[in-house]
Amino acid sequence: TDRLPKPLIEVGGKPLVVWHLERLAAAGIREIVINVSHLGAQIEQALGTGQAWGQSITFSREPEPLETAGALAFARSQLGEQPFLLANGDVYCEYPLARLRERQLGERLAHLVLVPNPAFRAGGDFSLEDGCVGNRAAPRYTYAGLALISPQLVDPVAAGATAGLAPLLRSSAEAGRVSGELYAGMWADVGTPERRAALDALLRAARAETRTMQ
Repeated sequence: TDRLPKPLIEVGGKPLVVWHLERLAAAGIREIVINVSHLGAQIEQALGTGQAWGQSITFSREPEPLETAGALAFARSQLGEQPFLLANGDVYCEYPLARLRERQLGERLAHLVLVPNPAFRAGGDFSLEDGCVGNRAAPRYTYAGLALISPQLVDPVAAGATAGLAPLLRSSAEAGRVSGELYAGMWADVGTPERRAALDALLRAARAETRTMQ
């Protein structure tokens, strides 16, 4: 990633971001905003306007990395006033995005997709009880990097400020304004070369098996 931004890393023969775009398109999501900072010009050149996926892509160009909440506040004018789907660029996930698109937040500020804790994050991020996300000690699950977010969640963050998403989610969860669900399907965080290699091998094996069955 010194020379290639993480969303362009290939697994199973495609960049991570392309897996996202294909699933978003299949779920009927056509308007995409992509935050770019580190080596962002490479992402823009690779994806263009999004026409290849039947989508319209615009880019939010950060002058420097602002972390997730900072990035959302910086892109607020592009995101509009309605809830939007947030997907981290460094994960692979087969969650059915149409289900998330159809969810209504009501008075809540976010709905999180959580996954069983991987070995590298055994302590998890949040608790989940009766569809409500909280900060209890156990049981805890890992945030999948996939959520439905109300723009109001980042209202406390000034445009251009650096801010993480986790503190906002935790304070909102304490106020009872974050819902969630547990997803037990295919999910992987591509945070190390070893995890990338393992996911790549898994996806290529699945593709080979599909071809054999056909």
